[in-house]
Amino acid sequence: MKKFFRFEELGTNYRTEFIAGLTTFLAMAYILFVNPSTLALDGIDQLPEGITRMDKGAVFTATAVAAAIGTLVMGLLAKYPIALAPGMGLNAFFAYTVMLDYQIPWETALAGVLASGLIFILLTLSGLREKIINAIPANLKLAVGAGIGLFIAFIGFQNAGIVVNSDATLVHLGDLSAPATLLAIFGIIVSVILLAMGVKGGIFYGMVLTSIMGMITGLIDIPGAVVSSAPSVAPTFGEAFTHFGDIFTMNMLVVILTFLFVDFFDTAGTLVAVATQAGFMRDNKLPRAGRALFADSTATVVGSIVGTSTTTSYIESTAGVGAGGRTGFASVVTAGFFILALFFSPLLSVVTESVTAPALIIVGVLMATTLKNIDWDQFEIAVPAFFTIAAMPLTYSIATGIAIGFIFFPITMMLKGRGKEIHPIMYLLFVIFVLYFIFLA
Repeated sequence: MKKFFRFEELGTNYRTEFIAGLTTFLAMAYILFVNPSTLALDGIDQLPEGITRMDKGAVFTATAVAAAIGTLVMGLLAKYPIALAPGMGLNAFFAYTVMLDYQIPWETALAGVLASGLIFILLTLSGLREKIINAIPANLKLAVGAGIGLFIAFIGFQNAGIVVNSDATLVHLGDLSAPATLLAIFGIIVSVILLAMGVKGGIFYGMVLTSIMGMITGLIDIPGAVVSSAPSVAPTFGEAFTHFGDIFTMNMLVVILTFLFVDFFDTAGTLVAVATQAGFMRDNKLPRAGRALFADSTATVVGSIVGTSTTTSYIESTAGVGAGGRTGFASVVTAGFFILALFFSPLLSVVTESVTAPALIIVGVLMATTLKNIDWDQFEIAVPAFFTIAAMPLTYSIATGIAIGFIFFPITMMLKGRGKEIHPIMYLLFVIFVLYFIFLA
């Protein structure tokens, strides 16, 4: 096992990888509860005619199964400490745009997810996805990593209640005396102390101590049970196959293309960010990128079959990398916890937003360190890099940040007389992104 995952070469061990895998799982465990609530359209009282709610129990099981299988394939095939699960932005698009706005039944929407996953597998096997990622300039890859760091830190501040909505200024400082916010601040302080002291796995231990403090103070309910049976996946299983013939409409074409676009570049951004933080990049290329992308594509197909929206690589994997994870064994551990979660779901209730928020903020700090390696002295590089970084948190979208940066990169480079240095694929992406924004308008 050690030889298979190259423990000695990468300077790691079983204990470190186990803690890393568990840390990643805890950082993204919220998806097990948020995804069923989103796809079941909780909070929407009146649904359009012909639209029904997805079964929350079935989606819970589908979420865990898709995450476990996708993460296991990533760990064993690509050997990266990267976990997968249904994407937050994509599940919101699935529920609120496809189902509510387009009034497309969830069964047909799942067929659209299946179609996008199959297309991705073909693109991956052809090597096109890997070529596109390797064609991205080093400075833009660094900008993507830093931008995602700021983005997830922003999410962490929001989840903690430190940053809240403002009609006048969009955002402003929240109520720092709120109990849940105080608990999150406690978690931030504890995590900072542990990491400053050089404690390996400090992010994980910070989450554990925050959970314990939450239960002591009554802010987090002590679980009333330990084990529960896994809900049946029967209400959603196989519906994507049954309704595959319904996808050949103009609306579904738009839906499938959107699934493709967002997943492609969210995944690319996540892979680059995690690989950069872990030190996997070699000559501006990601080793075994094709295998990592194949794992992502396979997870989407599996997820659509069992009954959930697009499954994608999770930026929360950086929490595990921050805890010392360097091999696919960490992903195997994470996958194992997703399987266990099917039967120990009551225990996951202690992993609240106040617990995960400090981890996201600290990881954001770690990822922002790539800013120092961007060539800021060259204006033609600084402009697209800055726009990439700033747009992600400001537009609340990794894909939008990438799109804006990639549009400005060839423009500034050509104006500087450096057009020949640009890979042809970057020119193609420029056209695609311009058309994307025109389509959005």
